[in-house]
Order: sequence, then C-alpha cells, then structure tokens
Amino acid sequence: MMKRRNFIRTLGMGMIAAGVGVTGSATAENLFYSTKNKLPRWRGFNLLDYFSPYREAGGSVTTDQDLKWMADWGFDFVRLPIAYPRYIIFDPSKDITPDDVLHFDEKEIDNIRSLVERANDCGLHVSLNLHRAPGFCVNAGFNEPYNLWKDKEAQEAFYEHWSMWAKRFKDLSPREISFDLVNEPCLREDMNDQHSQRGPVPGQLYREVAQKSLNAIRQHNPQHLVIADGNNVGNDPVPEIFDLDIGQSCRGYYPHYISHYRAPWVWKNPDEAPKPVWPGTIDGKYFNRKTLEEFYAPWIDAVNKGVGVHCGECGCWKETPHEVFLAWFEDVLDILTQHGIGYALWNFRGDFGILDSGRKDVKYEDWYGHQLDRELLTLLKRY
Repeated sequence: MMKRRNFIRTLGMGMIAAGVGVTGSATAENLFYSTKNKLPRWRGFNLLDYFSPYREAGGSVTTDQDLKWMADWGFDFVRLPIAYPRYIIFDPSKDITPDDVLHFDEKEIDNIRSLVERANDCGLHVSLNLHRAPGFCVNAGFNEPYNLWKDKEAQEAFYEHWSMWAKRFKDLSPREISFDLVNEPCLREDMNDQHSQRGPVPGQLYREVAQKSLNAIRQHNPQHLVIADGNNVGNDPVPEIFDLDIGQSCRGYYPHYISHYRAPWVWKNPDEAPKPVWPGTIDGKYFNRKTLEEFYAPWIDAVNKGVGVHCGECGCWKETPHEVFLAWFEDVLDILTQHGIGYALWNFRGDFGILDSGRKDVKYEDWYGHQLDRELLTLLKRY
C-alpha cells in the first residue's frame, strides 16, 4: 500500500507538471483554493523541537500523536524554527567559531528529516525555518561568530546551509516542504542584548541575501518553494523582492501589548506592562479592528500585487487575559482569512498553544492527559 507521504509527493509533482505549482491549497480536500494569494492558506502550528541552540535545554518534543491530532482537527501546516547550532558539531563549552559553522552533524540532520517525514505522513506541509542562522537571530543569548548583515563570510555560510537543506530534501514537492530563509530579520545595535534598539535590514541588502539563497536552494530542485520573513522583525513586507519567486511571511502579534503581555523577553520589567484590553486604550493608544486593518494593509497590498503571503507566527503569551486574547485574535484571523492568508500559532503545546498553555483563567478540558483549551481550538477551527 502506498504510504501517504508518497501519495502526497506524487500528487504535488503532478500539480507542478500541470502548471498549477504552489497556487493550490495544501489540503487534499480543497486542491484549488480560490484566492489572489499565491501561497496556500495553510493553517497550523510552530514546532519547537529545534528552537533552542542548546541540545541540553530539552524542551518540546513533537510526538506522532501530536501530528495526528493536528490533522484530525483539520490543520495542514507546521513551521519548524531551527537554531543551526543544533545540527552542527562544535564544543558547547566554548564560543562557536566560523570553522564550526559548516561542520554538519549528519545524525541530527537525519533526525530533522525524520520529523519532516512524520509530519508529511499526516498530510502536514512543513516550513523549514532558520530561526537562528549563521550570524543572526532575533533573540539574544548565544554568541555568534559574525554578523549575517555585515560579513560576507556569514552570508556565504548562510547560503551553504540552505544548499545543504535543499539537497537533503530535493526529492520533496512544494506540497510537502518549503524553506523559510531566516526568522524576523532586523538590525540590532547589540546582538547580545535582547532589549537593544532594532531596525529594518536595508532593502537592497535583504534582496541580495534572499536572491543568493534562492539560487542556492533552486540548484537542487527548481520547484523548491522559498519564503522570506517580513523585514523589521517580520512586521513589514519587503517590496525589494516582490519581483522574485519568493513568498513572504508576516506576523500576528500586533499590538505587542496584547500578544506579549508581561513576556520577560519583551519587557525589561514585566510589572510595567500595561494591562491589555480589546478594543480599547493601552498605554495611551487606542486599538480596535480598524487599527488592525491598517497594520495589515501593506500585506494585503502585497497579495494584490501577486506576492504569496502567509502568517508564520501568531498568538498570545499565557499572561494575556483569555477573554481579551480571543476577542483580539478573532479579528486578526478574520482579517487574514478574508484575503486568503493562512496562519501558524507559535506553538501547539506550551505557553502560546492549545494544549498545556498554563493560563490561569482557562477552564481546561482533559485531553488524554493534556490540558486542552477548547475555546481556542474552536476559534482556530472556524478559520
């Protein structure tokens, strides 16, 4: 009997041969989703198995049961944010060096391949993302040997990593995998200070890095699907690459007062975070659905200009009052859905997730030993 993964691969290649490419939906039940958006309206979650650069950190481990539940609940997408130190060989007791960065660990790469295949077996598309790339991460806490946006050596290493991944997955179709170049690009004054001032990457520099990454990936499979996160920490579309065959990924975190209420990696003093409301005034500013529509207007304009757009991360950290979270999030999802833009909640199990989020104001439902946020799941399934 043909494995489901092989069926999906055959179906995907057949779509490409027919000239449909990646403009269809990722679900077998709705192959030709009608929208201007050139990317499918994928819906799903981020998987944090390889999010930390430290192997000993432990953290989330995605099970086959997790993947089955996602598929059973109607989702079709997972994003896999990866820290590159997880799949190279280096001495973790010392700072990583440029000589270490291309020393790939074949065993760990095989483990990542296995996770991709398990997700594909459940009918889930996988977006492979470098959350920490050679020379850059939006998060501090790890000493990089160089700067992706300043050093040619870092850029060359970046292209080598993407060439390696593209070659490793050269047999998979766009139905099964896409490559999300680097998470939330930005310039930061101090790479080791999480709260240092950030700004956008110069547009032409972003274009150069994206173009060369695309070339490195497509040399192994000309059908590989490539996505670039929005500039300025994922918030802004990148018009400098509108003409390239690259999709773009936005964020569902605006305003951060709601999505990251009291989050310690955002607030130097979480006790100073203003209490969120929706709609209403927070920190002297008024927010409602109209302000959300204004925020997403450039992304909707990108879709109308022929750019494929997907929301690669969204949701709220566990401290946001649940009632506020759900009211705000329904407006976010409704705006995205009206324009054929799919989404991925930041995690499945954990502080942003539908399972085991640890929220204090939720009446959880027991779900095979896990705590299920049924209200959030019901909202997601509506969109």
